[in-house]
Amino acid sequence: MSTENNACDITVSSKEKEMQRIIAQHPCYSKEAQHKYGRIHLPVAPACNIQCNYCDRKFDCVNESRPGVTSEVLNPLEALEKTKQVLKEFPFIKVVAVAGPGDPLANDATFETFRLIKAEFPEVTLCLSTNGLALPDRMSEIIKAGVDTLTVTLNAIDPAIEAQLISHAVYKGKVYKGVEAAEILIKNQLAGIKMAVDAGIVVKINTVMVPGINDKHIIEVAKKINEMGVYIMNIMPLICQAKFADMEPPTPEERQAVQSACEPYVQQMRHCRQCRSDAFGLIGKDLSQMSEERRHTIKLEMSEKAEKAENA
Repeated sequence: MSTENNACDITVSSKEKEMQRIIAQHPCYSKEAQHKYGRIHLPVAPACNIQCNYCDRKFDCVNESRPGVTSEVLNPLEALEKTKQVLKEFPFIKVVAVAGPGDPLANDATFETFRLIKAEFPEVTLCLSTNGLALPDRMSEIIKAGVDTLTVTLNAIDPAIEAQLISHAVYKGKVYKGVEAAEILIKNQLAGIKMAVDAGIVVKINTVMVPGINDKHIIEVAKKINEMGVYIMNIMPLICQAKFADMEPPTPEERQAVQSACEPYVQQMRHCRQCRSDAFGLIGKDLSQMSEERRHTIKLEMSEKAEKAENA
């Protein structure tokens, strides 16, 4: 009897090992990795195809730390140069991501940026964050670009609830509002998530917790994504701005209660800091907002950690 391994077994084993490596080095997907490895967000995607009621995109704001904010928008070549500089100075950064300030899939620059990055740094993890409206339509481009990890903001699976969270959606050149917009969005999100999981992409779901709208519904989202093979879920507190400026965010205790209720269905990310679209460095230690002196200190600290790990 032959003792040779089946080629399919080798392929699957290799794929699983690669996914384990990706997760182990991604600070958002592993709570241990957040202290060892960093990520860089490249702000190359200003256009968006949805207007969420809690979103206020600002491109020139250095004093805020939240999604949708960046000090500048880069073109793909500028993003490549920025990546070269950052990875050379801070080698503990292993993930290169596009997360805005709009929706990456509404911007062709996203894919040109990924092409340039992958050609220059084939070993890095490419990460993409999206609202998911265009996910099924652009999945082949996502796979071709070599995206390893995907985050989809899925706030509801009930169109009546989602319709309270968005003002409109622009899909294939047409503007949709209300429940109709929500139905299209949710259908595409769920189809795209399934396609990504089937393609071997590690998927994270972001869910913005909005008291009085989706807070009691989030557990249904968790149950659904459990069925779909999603790796991890990040329940984020509402940042009160835009049309939701006068609303109250959930308390830490309320959010923790929902996380605990969802944990039996899907692993919970509890260390999110709702990063800017141009953040780089460790989670909670955004080097883009630090002085040169502070950056140098962190660089030395991470070099010492890496040296200790090698000698251990």
